[in-house]
Amino acid sequence: MTTVGFIGSGNIGSAIARLAIEAGYQVVLSNSRGPETLADTVAELGPRASAATSGEAAAAGDIVVVTVPVKAFPDMPAAPLAGKTVIDTCNYGPERDGPIPELDSKSLTSSELLLRYIPDAMVVKAFNNIFFKHLLALTCPEGAADRSYLPIAGDSAPAKAAVTAFIESIGYSVVDTGPLADSWRQATDTPVWGTPYGPPSNEKGRPAGGDAIRAALATATR
Repeated sequence: MTTVGFIGSGNIGSAIARLAIEAGYQVVLSNSRGPETLADTVAELGPRASAATSGEAAAAGDIVVVTVPVKAFPDMPAAPLAGKTVIDTCNYGPERDGPIPELDSKSLTSSELLLRYIPDAMVVKAFNNIFFKHLLALTCPEGAADRSYLPIAGDSAPAKAAVTAFIESIGYSVVDTGPLADSWRQATDTPVWGTPYGPPSNEKGRPAGGDAIRAALATATR
């Protein structure tokens, strides 16, 4: 059974964990406050879920989801993430993360910044453009006419293939936006960020097919 490790267990991490469990994966959750603070979440998710330290979650995961504030990137457990496929769901927000010169100047994307802290991992940007309630609500079987698409970006073809397979297994299809350097096209406040799936006030969301996602990505400006 494939295990998905989580560094960070907030709304988007918990939503991905729930979908992963429903698809038959084992999940290992972690956060910055310690495994004991995740007892209620683990109990709710059931026997395929467990809690650990971030290093333990990184070591346990065949795939590892990083879902933390960008300001927490320096705290990543780099050694156990070496050689791992890492899904980066994170969005930069200066009001929360503080100013980060490389991101403010647009010389790096936030995923490229993450890779500096975990240089031996294979980072793929995904899940950062969808509201967590929409992520839970819009899952569809493969082949369904109203199946929604999620954009991904990454530099490693094998890692992107692994993430694509994971996303497809939990109810979505994928649009490949290119390398990490192009992941700004799905960053906060771009046309593909949130909007294609409907407003947060509509918790059920609306399906967004591949053409809609590609069109939104194409109109992004930096």
